[in-house]
Amino acid sequence: MSTDRYTEVTTVSWGSRIGNSIKGIFIGLLLIVAAFPVLFLNEGRAVKRYKTLKEGGSSVISVKAEKVDPALQDKLIHISGVAKTQDVLHDDKFGIATNAMALIREVQMYQWKESKTTKEEKQLGGSVKKVTTYDYTKVWSDRAISSNEFKVQTNHQNPGRLPFEDHRELASNVFLGEYELGQNIVGAFEGATAFSVSDTSKLPKEFKQKAMVHAGGYYIGQSPQSPKIGDVKVHFKIIKPETSVSVIGKQVDNHIEKYKTDVGGDILLVEMGLVSADDMFKKAQTQNTMFTWLLRGLGFVLMVIGFATVLKPLSVLADVVPFIGNLVESGTALIALLLGGMLSLITIAIGWIAFRPVLGLSILAIAGVIGFLGFLRMKAGKAKRKAKIEQMELSMPAG
Repeated sequence: MSTDRYTEVTTVSWGSRIGNSIKGIFIGLLLIVAAFPVLFLNEGRAVKRYKTLKEGGSSVISVKAEKVDPALQDKLIHISGVAKTQDVLHDDKFGIATNAMALIREVQMYQWKESKTTKEEKQLGGSVKKVTTYDYTKVWSDRAISSNEFKVQTNHQNPGRLPFEDHRELASNVFLGEYELGQNIVGAFEGATAFSVSDTSKLPKEFKQKAMVHAGGYYIGQSPQSPKIGDVKVHFKIIKPETSVSVIGKQVDNHIEKYKTDVGGDILLVEMGLVSADDMFKKAQTQNTMFTWLLRGLGFVLMVIGFATVLKPLSVLADVVPFIGNLVESGTALIALLLGGMLSLITIAIGWIAFRPVLGLSILAIAGVIGFLGFLRMKAGKAKRKAKIEQMELSMPAG
């Protein structure tokens, strides 16, 4: 057995499993309740965002960045060009100073990481044998890993916190032609490139004795080739002081701010490169669709897990005979899937009815069909399970 792998074998009694599954009903109900607002509010958000972008796409005005037109005050405008700044950004902790849109510090520390895998084997009588394996590996991580929660803490202690945090410094004076871009826009810039350091001469005194230059950044430790727990790597990135960008927002004097649409939504779009207004709105609509489906999936998963947790006591009760317990577990999983799918579709449909009645009613109809098919499937499955149990009883020797 590897010194960094530990295996634990435990047995959970049938009574304990029943108690835990009953306690889990409350958590399952919370998950089901939480799924409804996630699904319902997401549909309202999606429709509002769709209408906001639709309105913006039909009213946006593309203008040249070289001159501010006072007649476009408070209008939704689109500008493209090369954004520039003369600002020199500083990271005083490491003595860095450079002309850039953004100066980014990224920190990683060498630490222990625990990985846990559990295999369960049902036993006759309803108990479960659990074999849990804990693996401990050394990794570079950009967050502190607490070793206080490790199963085996001996010889796997982490420092507990990173000595330095990630940091992002933004330029304050950025201009796109005659338009001044605020940090809310500059903060959305992408495309950072590596900024290499070459020596330790500008480091503060407290780091000079401990740090060395390695792979374009600073290494704080004895040897990059043989890292020890607690060693730290610090690298830097910048967004160059001249970069092509496209922005859509409300013109306020020579600034760009969020534009409020008639439907109550906000528009402030930023894309790197020279991108047309049409393409920017198309991308925003695509992102809205993707985010909508992501939240739909989240709501559905919450619903299914919730129902599965609520129904868990049924399969645990049947686990006195593992074969029967597996059949019941398969049945409850199917019920959870069907109920979760049906109620998710109904919730989504209710959210859409107020905005798009035809689509909303269509989704309700689909949910009804799924529910009916699920009822038929469960009825057929019940008959099959009954037949299997009867067959087992007949095959058992008398007496």
